[in-house]
Amino acid sequence: MVLFTGQRGTGDAAPDPSSGAPGTGGYRRLNRRCMISIYINYGIWYAILLAICTFLATFSQNLSDPYYEIARLALLGVPAAVLVYVVVAPPVFYTRYRYRITDDRVEVRRGVLVIRHTLVPIERVHQVEITRGPIKNLLGLADVAITTAGGVATINYLELEEAERVAELLNKLIGEMLRERLQAPASSVTGSADE
Repeated sequence: MVLFTGQRGTGDAAPDPSSGAPGTGGYRRLNRRCMISIYINYGIWYAILLAICTFLATFSQNLSDPYYEIARLALLGVPAAVLVYVVVAPPVFYTRYRYRITDDRVEVRRGVLVIRHTLVPIERVHQVEITRGPIKNLLGLADVAITTAGGVATINYLELEEAERVAELLNKLIGEMLRERLQAPASSVTGSADE
């Protein structure tokens, strides 16, 4: 059963997939502001890459002729390929990103070149944490990090209010599961005594 059906907070948000739209399966989409955050992030890394390529191009002029041609092609080709990815990847990421929370698991579907489907059983969740970097903080976005014994799964680029609702819901589900486990031995003892 899909549990997370909260309303989205802003007008630029995607339609709520929990509203019964066909084919969504209860998955929720991200706010379009996630693309701004990704573009800013990619822009910073691309500027660093250009600085490195410029530095290498300056010193590669001292190489002998055959190596200089290879270095020159690499220093032109790599930034060009990365620039295509920087422009195309954010909309693809936004279009493919889906997540949902049911009574027994969290699922996240995402990917640009490689599609990943992450499933986290609620019973394996040890900790839930909301994180916000400087760029996401400016845009009112946050991530929900879900720690398990096997690692950390993250639901990225949520609106802050939605991130808090997700964290609250996960904490509630974990609490209910622990209470059921604590009550289960008492019920079985009572049941066996009644027999």
